[in-house]
Amino acid sequence: MRVINKERLVSHGNKEGRRIAVDILEKGLAAADPYENTRKVVKVEEGVLKVGNDEFVPKGSPRTGIDEYVLGRDLDRIFVFGAGKGIQRIVQALEDELGNYLSGGMIIVKHHDRHSLKRVEVVYASHPVPDETCLDASKRLVERIGEAKLTERDLVFTVIGNGASSMMTYPWDGLDLNAVADVTRILQIEKGLTTPKLNIVRNQLDRLKGGRITRYLAKAKLVHLFPIDLNEPNAYNACGYHGHVHHNFWLHSLPDISTAEKAIAVLKESDSWDQVDESIRSYLQHPPAGHDVLSPEEFESYDNRIFGLMPDSCNFIKAVMDYSRSVGYEPHFLMRRTFVDALTTGELISRIAINVENEGEPFKAPCLLLLTGEMVVAVDGQNGIGGRNQEFALGAAKIISGSKRIVSVSVDTDGTDGPGGDFSPDATEVGCDCLAGGMVDGYSLSEMKASGVDYNNTVRTHDSSKTLWQTGNGIWAIHNISIQDLVFMLVMDHDGEI
Repeated sequence: MRVINKERLVSHGNKEGRRIAVDILEKGLAAADPYENTRKVVKVEEGVLKVGNDEFVPKGSPRTGIDEYVLGRDLDRIFVFGAGKGIQRIVQALEDELGNYLSGGMIIVKHHDRHSLKRVEVVYASHPVPDETCLDASKRLVERIGEAKLTERDLVFTVIGNGASSMMTYPWDGLDLNAVADVTRILQIEKGLTTPKLNIVRNQLDRLKGGRITRYLAKAKLVHLFPIDLNEPNAYNACGYHGHVHHNFWLHSLPDISTAEKAIAVLKESDSWDQVDESIRSYLQHPPAGHDVLSPEEFESYDNRIFGLMPDSCNFIKAVMDYSRSVGYEPHFLMRRTFVDALTTGELISRIAINVENEGEPFKAPCLLLLTGEMVVAVDGQNGIGGRNQEFALGAAKIISGSKRIVSVSVDTDGTDGPGGDFSPDATEVGCDCLAGGMVDGYSLSEMKASGVDYNNTVRTHDSSKTLWQTGNGIWAIHNISIQDLVFMLVMDHDGEI
């Protein structure tokens, strides 16, 4: 079970609908775990390391098939280096498969991510706004790579996941960490810009992002592992090998599309040029020689393999749809790329659900309305504790209020929706410092009012975690890999039992 507070979630409101929704959620979260898929790509059989599985190779890749290495003869050492939320599950699979053949390495993960790794060092860092822990971790990562003194007889697995853009922060000399952190705070937290737009700017400011980490590793044989589907179009509608090598903005072991000119344009278009520190403006106007991001040509001159560990054939969306159908709820996949405001999206999808309930259009109940992607929240100077999936839940609660047939679920697949914090003494007491998202139904808004919650103030201050936890609508889940958001609405064909 990955939902820790299941009993609390299903103990009130539309209990019948909530039980079904939690079961569907469990299937989705379990399928978002990349552990088993990693072991399908990396296998040790009778002393031979086999790396490859065409199910996980991006379309158009110049290298396919399986690479074989006789352990103890063809390789001197094997390392793992990387950064991202929840990537310890990939590294755990590598540790379990490689055993004593794994020489070591280091990964950077989000504060409070749990792990049981023994051979690979784990260092914690902040997300979404970078701080000193990110800088210290990134310096340590560079040191560890340097200490390894890699050669062509070494094999390195890189693992980059969501969150690496924050946690792996190592500004160029002359750029203050606080000034760089302000870029994230202003563009994403204050202005609500999407990660692609944000990364066009911050990738220019860093000696690890933008594919530059690969330069530190380039002497070794490289296997790049990503907890995503590389054949699914990204935010620039690019997919497959060519798309991710020529149109990448966040997989930091691959080439990058950002330039100083594009970064300046993003800052000016978002009315942020005068808000960022003068050192940022000066750097972008006169970027030093040798600071370029990794180009496709340079990348392809190295010994590289690329694998996407969560292909469409076995991803969490398919798992949710298959299970939903098996329990009588026909799934309808509404959208995949949701770089839009979370509260507004919650309200919009809820109106569709209401129309299904009342009019039988555009779908017939019982059914499941499903979407994924990465919603955004612009906090506009407020300092409440919450996250985009919790904001979606608040938007949904308002619109579906009074319905006896609709249940809404919205989570980040990594189990940490937003930065978290001490949002409730009750939560802190039981060890919960970050919600995964929220579950609401037609009774939730009245429950909030009965608990003395000022809904409008909660929305205005973006203080969603406290409200959702207090009313038994906050989802607390085991930490996992981040593969964007899992959002669905269950529309029953009868009134759910309460």
